[in-house]
Amino acid sequence: MKGLDEQTSEGGSRPSAPPPSSELSPERLPTRARTISGQRHFLPPELMSIVVPSLQVGAGIGTVGLFAGAAAGIVRSAPPILFSIATAGQWFVLGSSYYASRLVALKALGGEKELPPADKVKASAMAGGFAGMIGGLIRGPRNIIPGTIVFTLFGAGGQAIANSFASKGVPLESKKSILHSKWSPVTPLTDREYEKMLEEKLLRVEAEIALVDDHMKELREAESHAEEQISNSESTSKPAPRT
Repeated sequence: MKGLDEQTSEGGSRPSAPPPSSELSPERLPTRARTISGQRHFLPPELMSIVVPSLQVGAGIGTVGLFAGAAAGIVRSAPPILFSIATAGQWFVLGSSYYASRLVALKALGGEKELPPADKVKASAMAGGFAGMIGGLIRGPRNIIPGTIVFTLFGAGGQAIANSFASKGVPLESKKSILHSKWSPVTPLTDREYEKMLEEKLLRVEAEIALVDDHMKELREAESHAEEQISNSESTSKPAPRT
């Protein structure tokens, strides 16, 4: 140890300590550390906000397609497993592609909350056309144009219907039901009116039961009176005994 100290004192200063980790540049980091830090930011947040919800929506629609395909396979007397897998895959692609393209279109136009209804219809129409094109590519090149047109109309029509419902914004209490129409054969009743109607029906039933009881009582009295008359007539018709 003494010789080592003498060598360090004679040979020069001791080696300096490594700089803190905060001063290390990415180039100086080990290869594994650079790989881990790069994996944390594999996708930018803007892209993740589109990919993750789209995959979730596609998974939900694909699950529905799984059961629908199995039912279609059973109806067509075909292997239900193959039908369910194929239908689930197609529905997953359609749902995820539609939702992703709609989110992209809405963000490009300024955001869903700040868009007028007409721009929302445009975004949904473009998303429907893109999803229809993807579905046409899966089913064959001949189905690209018809699929694009049909899904564009579906997207625009569905968004227009959603806009009409959202624009009304009327509370349920003030909405006039079709039952209140004068052409309706059914009249809506409140709870109190329904209770009153049941009470009236109960009174009618009790009155009818009382009438039936009275009628049965009269029949019993008539039957007993008839039996008395028969017994009296039999007693009078018998001959007197001889002495």
